[in-house]
Amino acid sequence: MKVLSILSQKGGVGKTTIATCLAVAAEHDGKRTAIFDLDPQATASFWKDTREAETPAVLSIQAIRLSAMLEAAKDAGTALIIIDGAAVARDIAYEAAKVSDFVLIPTKAAVFDIKSMMHTIDIVRQLEKPFSIIQNFVPPTGKETGEAESAAKSINADVCPIKIGNRKAYFRAQGEGLAVQEYEPSGKAAKEIIQLYEYMCINIYNKEKVGA
Repeated sequence: MKVLSILSQKGGVGKTTIATCLAVAAEHDGKRTAIFDLDPQATASFWKDTREAETPAVLSIQAIRLSAMLEAAKDAGTALIIIDGAAVARDIAYEAAKVSDFVLIPTKAAVFDIKSMMHTIDIVRQLEKPFSIIQNFVPPTGKETGEAESAAKSINADVCPIKIGNRKAYFRAQGEGLAVQEYEPSGKAAKEIIQLYEYMCINIYNKEKVGA
């Protein structure tokens, strides 16, 4: 069983959207997947409440129960756990990163947000976990994206080559309990998620491509 964490101690950067979309992508790829919702706001759990499909499973848990729940998930034959972290809470980020095989750190495409998530990066580095920064809510034009990428590289942080656009399809899909690739299968947002899922597989399974 593998564990992917979506962590950032800054709120509003799209952790839950990325977590739910990747979980659906993993299920479609034949991997039994569960989301562990560690956020007290329980956004992923609310998404599940509006979702008609039975999978992926979403469990709202406290960080103190993380180890026990991981063992239970492994015993149940779960292939992939995606942890949806909480904003601000350093202890939750630490516990999630500690059990992770790979960490994605979302940020908005602005230098200010890169600087504000340094606490999360410090935690992941302290635990010597592989991670990548992923830019979310990326505008179609403007210099912010390049500036944010330069700022990330200046702190020797890996930057995910896939960027998540600021697209209405993400918000509309979430509101209906769907992943964007279910809501608009042929759209640009769906393509982004498929590419991000492939990138995740490269890092978490050491594969060159999905199915390799």
